[in-house]
This record gives sequence, C-alpha cells and structure tokens, in this order.
Amino acid sequence: MAHKLTRIHVLLFIATFLTTLIAGAFFLHGVIPWETPENIYLGLPFSLTLLFILLVHEMSHYLASRKHGVPATLPYFIPAPTIFGTFGAIIKMKPPIPDRRTLIDIGAAGPIGGFIVAVIAVIIGLSRSEVRPIEAVGEGIAFGDSLLLTVLTRLVLDIDPEKYTIMLNPVLFAGWIGLLVTSLNLLPIGQLDGGHITYALFGEKHEMISKAMLPVLVILGIVFWPGWLVWAVLMLVIGYRHPPVVYPHIQLDRKRKLIGWVSLAIFILTFTPVPVQGL
Repeated sequence: MAHKLTRIHVLLFIATFLTTLIAGAFFLHGVIPWETPENIYLGLPFSLTLLFILLVHEMSHYLASRKHGVPATLPYFIPAPTIFGTFGAIIKMKPPIPDRRTLIDIGAAGPIGGFIVAVIAVIIGLSRSEVRPIEAVGEGIAFGDSLLLTVLTRLVLDIDPEKYTIMLNPVLFAGWIGLLVTSLNLLPIGQLDGGHITYALFGEKHEMISKAMLPVLVILGIVFWPGWLVWAVLMLVIGYRHPPVVYPHIQLDRKRKLIGWVSLAIFILTFTPVPVQGL
C-alpha cells in the first residue's frame, strides 16, 4: 500500500525550502530578508539544487525499502537557521531487515543517488565559477576540499587549488554540501548509511570497526577540525551497535559486494578533513 504524503512531510519540506532560500540569498548574495524581502528569490538556485540532492538521497532509500518490502516513511526534511539552511533529511524504516543483501541495497542507495547528483552540481558550479589568486582574497570563510573536489577542480578549471580560490556560486555551494553530506552519512559507524554498509559487508565485525572510528574522530578533531569532536560525541549518543538481520546466513552476492566497496570508495573520495575554516 502506497505511503500517504502527510501534513508533517509537506510542512517540513516547505519550511526547509524557506530556510535554504533565505540562507542562499543571505550568505551568497548578502540579501537581508527583513530589509529587501523582494530579493530573496536570489537564493532559489542554491535552495532548489540542495533540496534536489537531499530528495534524491532520501527517495533512493525509500524506493529501495519499498522494493524489498521494508516499511519506510517518506523523507522528513529538517529546516535549520544555519548557513546551509538545513540539517538534511531522514526517512524512518521499521526493522527488522531481512538479510544483508536487503541492508546493503537500502543503505547504499541513498549515498550513491545523492552522490551522482552532487557531482553533477559541482561540475556545473565549477564551470560557472570565478577564480582568484589566493593572495587576492581577503578574510572570510573557506570551505575545504575533498580528494574528489580537488580532482574535479583540476579537470574542469585546469588550475591548482593550492594557488587559487574558487568563489562560491549557488550551484557549486549546494554540490559541495551534497558531497559533505554524502561523506558524513558514509561514516562506518552505528546505523548511519556507512554503518549499514559495513554491517552488510563484515557482519559482526561492524561493532569493532564502529568502535575504532570513535577515537579516529577524536584525533581528527584535535588535529584538523574541532567539529569532529562533536561528531564523536554524537556517535556515542546515537550508539555504535547495529541490530542484526533476520537471516544472517544469506550471503552477499558479487553485485552487492561491489556496491559496498563502491560506497566505501565514495566515502574516501568525498571525505573532507577540514570542512570549514577561517581565512
């Protein structure tokens, strides 16, 4: 039976559209909503691109869940008064999950779907970006590069990212957030998407891997970016364990193993040690 679109889903989506619209207009164009509300429309390219990335991510989870007969809600978008305008989106699944094949299909569908759209957004954004020498840029906020973003920058703009600064445009910024969200979801901890994939690939070894990631986050927080300390605490609160599947004896086939390793490769390519820093 099809899941009905409830009022809360619609209201949260509208609220997130508004917060991302305001964030894009204010942060990227300097629009102060209460002074020049007629210019808020300038946030549309950022808002629509980011919402589409999040929607593809969550709907990929949802459709994979429906395909395997696992009850799941439609996406709940989360509005937030931040420079991103949102804390992302989630769906709720009703356990238990039958087997590891189902688990990896559902867990990997979101990151892979969102990743593809985010990469397209980054390529489009880079092709329309203004580039300046680093020494010509004043104080402000700098957004870090992942391995993939560095490669795409060299391919699309044919510049050395160490010597030039790319001035953010709305589509590029949304794509950058999409890649960051992908990497965060793919952390191999607990019941994050990466946790689902790790459990599907390694079974009971998931708990050991999940525990090992916590001190890694602490080290990253001390050496690179304090925000990783927050993530370490958050993972302790959420928990590092994963509920077992109903039929653990059903093994992954070659296709599912490939999906799992591709997902982990995406995590490595999109991971950003220092997402945000001041210039």
